[in-house]
Amino acid sequence: MDSLPPLFHVGDIPVYGDLILSPMDGLSDQPFRSLCREMGSAMSYTEFINALDVLYGHPHLARKLAYRPEERPVVYQVFDDDPERLLQAALRLRGRSPDIIDVNLGCSARTVSGRGAGAGLLRDPQKIACIFQKLSQALDIPVTAKMRLGWDETSRNYGLVARVIEENGGALIAVHGRTRSQGMQGQADWDAIAEVVQQVSVPVIGNGDVRTVADAQRLKAHTGCAAVMIGRGALGNPWIFQHLDRHQVPLEEVRRLMVDHLERMLDFWGLRLGLIHFRKHLAHYLHPYPLPADLRKHLLSTEDAAELEDLLEQSFVSQCGIVKLSRYH
Repeated sequence: MDSLPPLFHVGDIPVYGDLILSPMDGLSDQPFRSLCREMGSAMSYTEFINALDVLYGHPHLARKLAYRPEERPVVYQVFDDDPERLLQAALRLRGRSPDIIDVNLGCSARTVSGRGAGAGLLRDPQKIACIFQKLSQALDIPVTAKMRLGWDETSRNYGLVARVIEENGGALIAVHGRTRSQGMQGQADWDAIAEVVQQVSVPVIGNGDVRTVADAQRLKAHTGCAAVMIGRGALGNPWIFQHLDRHQVPLEEVRRLMVDHLERMLDFWGLRLGLIHFRKHLAHYLHPYPLPADLRKHLLSTEDAAELEDLLEQSFVSQCGIVKLSRYH
């Protein structure tokens, strides 16, 4: 399989790379994850999954849980504020043969953290201990966490939370270097990530403010983390997992991958939803190019998948270094 030795292990699961696509709600679906995994992302985290949806059903749950065999190791990330529901959901998810179950301690959205789930759990380390104790004792696969630094600047309890996770069976900790109150604003605190690395013996993944290959290298060197998790920096540039910044990617390769990504989305989601979900990615792919406003709008609003694929196939003029379409010349 992999000829090189693993860079680290999550429990007994070997991981062969040090760049990993972050779980992103509405973005890290199976088509994008599999594409990034082929590019070199070392693990596949699903979008976060509500334990209530696992236990009581949701129309899109099957799609959220779908993965390709080549994505392994596959991580199901689940959220809730109730330890028993999390346990029952994790046991049910285990039946779908993921490699790892991850508990979300980082989502800052009010609908999640406001009810005590996601980053809301950071206010209750005792409950976190209960969750990890229950899951690690009941499951035969590793249990991990993705966390933030605390609820807000007055309660940056990341050191305590990290130790609680490890002491209660957690096999890996991914740390986003912001608090819940920061959301995605401000600067990620890489010093805090480095402190977590020093305080626990399990692998730590660093996350936050990684937009370029150099950022990833700096984060790893600064913190000593086992791997770097990349979210927004991978949107429009999955080549970052090949250690390439976007300006290093030839225009023809951008065109090829956009068409590939579109076809994956249509196959996975169907015609209508596939187009809708792909537009979010297409906006990022097109961002570097000085497109006329009417062309950009047309590319991002057409409801004809065949037309969009044709535009993506025909509209790149590599010698100009920009995207063009004949009727917009």
